[in-house]
Amino acid sequence: MLADKPLAHCFVDTNVWLYALIVNDDTQKHQIAAEIVQRGNVVVSVQVINETCVNLLRKAHLSETQLYDLIVAFYAKYEVVASEAQVLLRASRLRAQYSLSFWDSLVVASAIESGCTMLYTEDMQDGMTVEGQLTIVNPFRILA
Repeated sequence: MLADKPLAHCFVDTNVWLYALIVNDDTQKHQIAAEIVQRGNVVVSVQVINETCVNLLRKAHLSETQLYDLIVAFYAKYEVVASEAQVLLRASRLRAQYSLSFWDSLVVASAIESGCTMLYTEDMQDGMTVEGQLTIVNPFRILA
């Protein structure tokens, strides 16, 4: 579905990771999400890793060994962005300018600080461009 789109430096939000990592009744979302995280040039933040892990513990009942292996895989396969001062300060400016929630502003700030041009999420306004650089994309919009 996404194979015809060029590979862009993209940030992947928690909900997309959860669809990619948990196989359930929503096979279309799982397939789309899995394709996104396997494309390359994927960026993730420590915040998103934390959110993904806590949800996988709760929803998918991952063992501590599985969680450990997942964390190792995140750092081995993807660019991981930490929440440094510049991310937190940019998030504050983004909250004021774009009326984002606290957590969403951190995700957007992390994506921008890492040079991403796309943010894959179903939790924010599809098609919105932030600071003329980052476009928010709901990869599941075609299913609506």
